[in-house]
Amino acid sequence: MRVVIDKSIATILAKARADGRDVLLDPEGFALLEAMGIPVPRHIFLRSSEAVESARLASFPGDRVVVKVATSRILHKTDLGGVLTVPKEYPVVTAAVQTMERKFAQHDVAGFTLNEYIPHDRMLGGQLLLGMRWTDDFGPIVTLGPGGIYAEFLSENLRPGSGVAIFSPGVNTDGGMETVFASKAVTRLVTRHVRGKEARLSSEKLSEFVHKFLDFAKMSMPHQVAEFEINPLALTEHGPIALDVLLKLGHGRAPERSRRPTQKIRNLLEPQSIALIGASQSHNPGRMILQNILREGFNRERIYLVKPGHEELDGVQCFPSITALPETVDLFVVSVAAARLPEIVQEVIGSQKAESLIVIPGGIGEREGTEDLEEGMRFALREARKSTWQGPVVNGGNCLGIRSAPGRYDTTFLPHHKIWGDKVVEAPLAVIAQSGAFAAARSSKLAPINPRYLITVGNQSDLTVGDYLTYLKDDQDVEVFACYIEGFRPLDGQQWLTAASEIAESGRTVVLYRAGRTDPGASATATHTASIAGDYSVTRELAEAVGVVVAESLADFDDLTRMFCYLRNSTVHGWRLGAVSNAGFECVAIADSLSRFFLPSLTSATTTRLQEIFGECNIDTIVDVRNPVDLTPLMGDSMYEEAVTAIMTDANVEVGIVGCVPMTGALNTLAPTEEHGEDVFDAMSIANGLARLKQVTSKAWVAVIDGGLLYDPMAAILEDNEIPVFRTADRALRILEKYCNSRLRAMGSLHPTIEMPGH
Repeated sequence: MRVVIDKSIATILAKARADGRDVLLDPEGFALLEAMGIPVPRHIFLRSSEAVESARLASFPGDRVVVKVATSRILHKTDLGGVLTVPKEYPVVTAAVQTMERKFAQHDVAGFTLNEYIPHDRMLGGQLLLGMRWTDDFGPIVTLGPGGIYAEFLSENLRPGSGVAIFSPGVNTDGGMETVFASKAVTRLVTRHVRGKEARLSSEKLSEFVHKFLDFAKMSMPHQVAEFEINPLALTEHGPIALDVLLKLGHGRAPERSRRPTQKIRNLLEPQSIALIGASQSHNPGRMILQNILREGFNRERIYLVKPGHEELDGVQCFPSITALPETVDLFVVSVAAARLPEIVQEVIGSQKAESLIVIPGGIGEREGTEDLEEGMRFALREARKSTWQGPVVNGGNCLGIRSAPGRYDTTFLPHHKIWGDKVVEAPLAVIAQSGAFAAARSSKLAPINPRYLITVGNQSDLTVGDYLTYLKDDQDVEVFACYIEGFRPLDGQQWLTAASEIAESGRTVVLYRAGRTDPGASATATHTASIAGDYSVTRELAEAVGVVVAESLADFDDLTRMFCYLRNSTVHGWRLGAVSNAGFECVAIADSLSRFFLPSLTSATTTRLQEIFGECNIDTIVDVRNPVDLTPLMGDSMYEEAVTAIMTDANVEVGIVGCVPMTGALNTLAPTEEHGEDVFDAMSIANGLARLKQVTSKAWVAVIDGGLLYDPMAAILEDNEIPVFRTADRALRILEKYCNSRLRAMGSLHPTIEMPGH
């Protein structure tokens, strides 16, 4: 049954507005739920304690009733003594109502309700919270989690991501709701057998309730409803019953998405001409940008500097003003003091001299007193959008700039040698980040990966992270999209999800790090729905629902980005892990960290070959052949390579981990010095042997070098051959699990489609 806002629901909402209330009273909330087809307790509304005598207590089953105060001033009545369970006797009920009359005399009480007492299990899994609220990022969302008075406590103390299910009407969850339920602790308790007890509710019935809220949210938010929750939804022997309801009225319309000529992002990322203002003869940011552009090989003759009083700088022609530029350029880079920005942007737009701008300086709209400057820039853009030309697209302000390999330019103002070094090979990676410093740090740590695009969007004055992901999803030369997001522009989260879903459906990967996690989206509200589903949890749940790989830490972001780049051509067919090390403790660590992986028996052919190798190395009397395979510190380079190759090519192995504790004297793991005879760069070293293994098998596998700085050269050899390297086995398996989960999902599941909200 789908929900429609029929006349009865509209009347309930209209009456509350007419009374000047922002919150529905309990009887109104129950009436609305009944109109939605959601069961509620039998109930009677009383104006005062004097009306108790005329109430038909006999109509209530059982020997108890629940008395509640009805007021729009108190959201959580239980906390303040506004809910009492008492014997079903007239004097007792009267006394309970009189107590509340005295207690809440200053709370604008509309009356009281007598409610049927509903026996149910109050323990975990017996009560659910079902709610919905509006988010500026994604529009309406629906939340399902543990209910009752412990809703927030349980949600906060369960493992992150396991306590609360979050859905969006924009994400078509018809085929994926069962998967979401299976991933949440509370819904597993509800829908599965637990220690001989029957399931409290079927997944189908639970889905029905969620869909009712999804339908209602899509039709009513934010213009009619701001927040709406049932807490608790009691799971009784007669089915789910809503025991308490809270609905806060909405007073606004969905924000309108700005219309931007995003097709001009091509002018920005692949320009044929560039203008720059702000380069000085000294080594200022503008001069550094100019030198970086030239270093990337952009045609010097199609670069123009706006620099009055000069004919050329670094061999680039200078012009006295923006209007004097010889053509309308594809890209105009602005590197001047913030106070000059509105004037420059207005002049560029007025003279139609650029199809796109990169605005470097910050401060506009971010510091007190700069609001007029920002509005001047925005006004010029809004006016330009009304013309057939539509004006330029703008990246920034407060951004580090953009580095585009297809565009042959780099507008970042950092010294090239301090970030990129000697990177020359372009990787199929696009990094989209709001923070320039984050992008710079990641670029340094991801060496030798050289992104096809490095885009820092700054404060998103015009172009957004959603715009860029939407545009770049059609670039088939990008296989990995790494996004660092501090916040979305209104409804841009929904656009970003749409693009991310299409990328995942195509078999490519979006890695996300969502910053700003400690400020819940509902900090100014009092509902449980808001407090258990803040901005970060909403982003994580909706992103994972469409196949995005969410990084829980900055280190995870680096490792996941690297792994998806290096293993983009590798295959994953299942969770059967082939594991090998030369240290017993590492074999134990691998076995202790399996999680979803499991260790299959090796085939007889592999076992026989390993036994032969063990015999040749005289370790057959020390260890047995079993997975994980312990090669001991006695095995040398060539035999190590043969053993690892046998394991990784075994028919029972689908994915692998190769550990090497490098301190053993049997392996060449150190760079050569006068103190020893080792040479990790030798063609027959284990490092180069593992590089050869990369050419032998297409299976996904990772390496572990559990050693200190002395072994960085060894790690570099593996990284240069696109082998993911970790320094501990437990971390390697945790990141590999995320990789395998994403790849297996892409192979075996359909991703949800996205619908944009509209009101």
